[in-house]
Amino acid sequence: FFVCGVIEKVLFYLTRVNTMEKKLAEYKCDTNEAICLKLVRFPEDIEDDGTTFHPEYSHQIFGDDEVAFGYKGLQIQLFYSAGNLSTLFKVKYSSKVTETFDCVEPDDVEGKIREIVPAGFTCNTDDFISLLEKDANFKPFGTLLHTYTVHNEEAGELTYQIHKADITCPGFQEYHERLQTFLMWFIETASFIDADDDRWDFFLVFEKYNKDGETLYATVGYMTVYNYYVYPDKTRPRVSQMLILPPFQGEGHGAQLLEAVHRFYCSLPKVQDITAEDPSENYVKLRDYVLVKLCQGLPSFAADKLHLGFSADMIKEAQDKLKINKKHARRVYEILRLRATDMSDEEKAREYRLEVKKRLFGPYRKNQRELAKMRKCLRPEELVSHMGQMDTQTQHEELEKSYQVVVEDYRRIIERLASQA
Repeated sequence: FFVCGVIEKVLFYLTRVNTMEKKLAEYKCDTNEAICLKLVRFPEDIEDDGTTFHPEYSHQIFGDDEVAFGYKGLQIQLFYSAGNLSTLFKVKYSSKVTETFDCVEPDDVEGKIREIVPAGFTCNTDDFISLLEKDANFKPFGTLLHTYTVHNEEAGELTYQIHKADITCPGFQEYHERLQTFLMWFIETASFIDADDDRWDFFLVFEKYNKDGETLYATVGYMTVYNYYVYPDKTRPRVSQMLILPPFQGEGHGAQLLEAVHRFYCSLPKVQDITAEDPSENYVKLRDYVLVKLCQGLPSFAADKLHLGFSADMIKEAQDKLKINKKHARRVYEILRLRATDMSDEEKAREYRLEVKKRLFGPYRKNQRELAKMRKCLRPEELVSHMGQMDTQTQHEELEKSYQVVVEDYRRIIERLASQA
């Protein structure tokens, strides 16, 4: 009887725990859904759910599981005026865990957001509307580099401008502090930069639009570039961060921005070449498209020279005229050669495939040399774990997969170039 009583108590306790866990689970929120971002042009946009967008990532603020605990119906509002990015910050919820359960504390959602949102925001909608009215006085920072138009089915021809700014522009530092908060939501490994360093260049994209007969400007996206020193008297601009805000993505602004930045640095004699810091796959594809667009008119990349192979003339001309390094010029050559190759011709297709695979095989060759050295110092059991990497058949299969992926990416770039012609 004693044992049965203990078992009943244990079962009763476990039942209560499970019930409690289920109830507490109702207070977990996906922070990517809970965070509501908005670029506000008109007061009516504030209540318009159609202008709201959400983060791709929130792990840097809310942990790897991207969950906030302690609230039902959680909504974290971060609304920005379209131009100056004046900020409205509110936290809303239908119920809070401390209202129902004792000894359970909710996450400090507001405190976490305050860590990244600079001072000067408001939590009052009326105050935000007053700030919104001041956006009529906002003008883009820095020097105008490029103006272009994009056709929109609903709005017709829209005009955009790309400006170069630096930290000395009045009001820019405060603006940049607000702008860079978007990085946390849309770049997986983003971090804030030390904007006080005068070697940073900032390139900003703005849309021109009309409001009550006045011309206003909306923030579209931006890029940061750090100018590294290259001995003895050169610099190497390195793209650090690039972001086109979600409402404007898919409209070609990234390509316009990157091309404008390349053209700007190409005009500076002291620039060695232009690189990027830990580029994402999407950035590499965008860069390939822009560099091919720039290089296709160079004499060394003419169609009748491509079948002769990647040449020293290509390397030199890309470097001298467009500040493109050898590695990037090689990819440009491969894309242009694919465009000029009749892949239905078996022999020409084979020559092209071998040419690309020759480059792709470089890392495998390096790996083999390293493993050959390791064989001399590894214990037998350690050597076995590395032998799979030396299997010729495995390398052949991986090489073929890599080739197919590369060619598919190249074809998309060629199709995009054709559509823009």
